[in-house]
Amino acid sequence: MKQINSYIDTVFHNQDALLEEVISSIKENGMPSISVSPSSGKLLSMLISISGAKNVLEIGALGGYSGICLARGFGKEGNITSLELEESYAKLAQSNLSKAGFGDHVSYITGEALQSLEKLVGENKTYDFFFIDADKENYENYLSYCIRLAEPGALIVTDNVLAGGSVVDEDVKPRHYTELMKKFNVTVANHPLLESLLIPIGDGLTISKVKK
Repeated sequence: MKQINSYIDTVFHNQDALLEEVISSIKENGMPSISVSPSSGKLLSMLISISGAKNVLEIGALGGYSGICLARGFGKEGNITSLELEESYAKLAQSNLSKAGFGDHVSYITGEALQSLEKLVGENKTYDFFFIDADKENYENYLSYCIRLAEPGALIVTDNVLAGGSVVDEDVKPRHYTELMKKFNVTVANHPLLESLLIPIGDGLTISKVKK
């Protein structure tokens, strides 16, 4: 899996000085180096562009790497609402999105994501694209909220669903969320309101379309 991803990143991803700066800023601020892979980020940009999504909800901002990739998909014609537990992470993400020229196209809501999601439901908000990349224990809860907040035909993309390959390879050391991801993948695959597929890029992305 690492060899395949390395090959994809080498062939299909060009050096990106801005995103390299984001990676450096995350390390400098003592934050975990768990941003999406370069190819996963490029796929996010392409999915936004292809789908024409303009109203994005991101669950898990970290330092803004995925936020920039999402915003690049809609250019100057969309907006991101990003939910982030840590205030300091949200501030760094805001700074990095501003440097990328998208500061006016993103807003951050800090605190427990489930509480923020409940508030968004209460405000009758709707979105046409979702990206889930946060605490794995709540993935199924996040998925349920995204479906409630989704416009017909919206896309829901979820990261880390291969758990480093441990969901399929017994020789790979399991992660603390390996079993959670196995269960989540089955839930997504069989959900009556979704049409889904797992894309084995980066650490695995599920792409789900909300049925109209």
